[in-house]
Amino acid sequence: MKVAALTPGRVKRWRLMLLAALVLVLPLHGMAQGAAAATLAEQRAKAVTQVVLGILSYARWPVEPEQLRLCLIGPTEYADDLVKGTTQATGRPLTVRRLLAGDPRILTQCDAVYIGKLSGEARSQLISAINGKPVLSISEADDPCTVGSLFCLRVKDTQVAFDVNLDSVARSGVRIHPSVLQLSRRRALQP
Repeated sequence: MKVAALTPGRVKRWRLMLLAALVLVLPLHGMAQGAAAATLAEQRAKAVTQVVLGILSYARWPVEPEQLRLCLIGPTEYADDLVKGTTQATGRPLTVRRLLAGDPRILTQCDAVYIGKLSGEARSQLISAINGKPVLSISEADDPCTVGSLFCLRVKDTQVAFDVNLDSVARSGVRIHPSVLQLSRRRALQP
């Protein structure tokens, strides 16, 4: 077997070939990582949508709306899939719209609110406005579920769990099926 001598010209060519290979491979690696992150975000959004639709399907309002109106309040991280709108398993259509936290239409045009990231003051004002009204509230942001939302999501990887604020449920006038309350209790007991 004959070994070619490494001359300065050959070293330079090898470096150029190696550099060219890296230039071609690294963007593909970065794109693969970006695609994996996008896929994880999509999976989280779909998982959140399933949980939210499940919660909504087990809720009963004093006057059942023909078409359920869900309002997204504030910047949200996992609500992209919800924005598309959908039909619940019961066949009732779900319309979704974005509103600002101080929008007065929240009280008249929202049967449920999905609360994203809000300042403490904006969150307090929103919770005060819907307190005692038949509006189901689901909080996405890291909410300890003691500040007024009926449901608080806990998203980890592609798993979505939720906590329930029983005091807020009682004040809202929206009835929640006991099996949903039991489900949250079982999930809370799991490590």
